[in-house]
Order: sequence, then structure tokens, then C-alpha cells
Amino acid sequence: MRRLAVSFTVGVAAVLTAALAQPAAAYPPSPPGESVTRDHLAQLTVAAEGSMDGYDRDLFPHWSPHEGTCDTRESVLKRDGSGVAVDGSCQPTSGSWYSVYDAQWVSDSSDVHIDHVVPLAEAWRTGARDWTESRREAFANDLGTQQLIAVSGSSNMSKGDDGPEQWQPDNTGYHCMYARSWVNVKYEWSLTVTGDEVTTLENMLSTC
Repeated sequence: MRRLAVSFTVGVAAVLTAALAQPAAAYPPSPPGESVTRDHLAQLTVAAEGSMDGYDRDLFPHWSPHEGTCDTRESVLKRDGSGVAVDGSCQPTSGSWYSVYDAQWVSDSSDVHIDHVVPLAEAWRTGARDWTESRREAFANDLGTQQLIAVSGSSNMSKGDDGPEQWQPDNTGYHCMYARSWVNVKYEWSLTVTGDEVTTLENMLSTC
């Protein structure tokens, strides 16, 4: 009986250790697989990027109220983190976040950024400049696709407003998922792509 108890304790410890070594499971909804993604990519309109004239981040109202006292940013922090506790205003008081872009754990929520996978400026250049403000707000707060994800501030700052032809995550093991997510967001929101963007995404999908 004692041997069984020891084995159980060791087993639980192993499971907990493995869990701590892995990213949080509650990430954005999974995008379509490689085959469907390639089909969707082929259906996107290829066009030169538009002008940045008139762009302002405030034209995409973001971090709108989402649920209870939580806004969109706080909701993503809760969803993507591990062991997240929040106060009465939905501000995280503890937790950790695995940044898939650079394969780093972040333990301070102030060092976590909520990335728009397809940056707001990129959306503006590829179709959103013609949207209504309410549609841009929906895009900026989209929790139904892969558009929002918690990552390290350093990786998000490195990405900036670049598309995949200029920037890919340092974590090459995430390139497949990143390309699938990028294509799905553009597909769902009917945004255009450039020829170089398509080539880069096809190469990234080859890692799947």
C-alpha cells in the first residue's frame, strides 16, 4: 500500500512538472488546418497595400467591455494565462503567461502585451480603411478567431505593424500556427494580401 502511495505521489509530481513546462491550453480557437488554410489563402484577393494616409489607432476602438467587469484585454489575459487570479476590477493579481512568439514565460501581467495577429495598421492598408468604425471595433476586439493572443511585450514590440514577409516569430516551431492564424483572420475579415505575403505564408505553411 505504501509503495502504491509513493508511486501515486511521484506520478502527480510528474504531471504537475509537465504542466508547468507547457504553454497554457486555453489559447484562441484553433485555426483551420494546413490544407484548408492553403485553400483559403488562394481565395484571398492579391493586391498592393493601400496608403497609411488617415490611419489612427483610435479609429479601431479596442479593449471594449467584454464580460462583467472585464474588457477584451483582461479577458485575453485570463484566457491565455496559467493560474491567473484577478481582483474585483478584473486586473490580474497573479499568474504566468507563455509567449509563443519567443517561447518565454512571463510572470508579470504588465510585461504581457495582447497582440493583434493581423496588426491594426496592416488591416487599414488591406481593406479596413473603408470599414465603418463599428466594424473596425469588432475587428480590434475579435475573440472569435485567432486575432488576439497574449505574448511578451518584447516580441510584440519587435513585430510592430509588420506582416509575415517582414517579421516571423523567433520561435520557429510556431510558424505553422502563426501562418494558419494570419490567413484565417484575413479570410474571415476579407482583407487583401500582397504577392510577397502569399509567398511567405506558403513557405511558413510548409513547416506544418
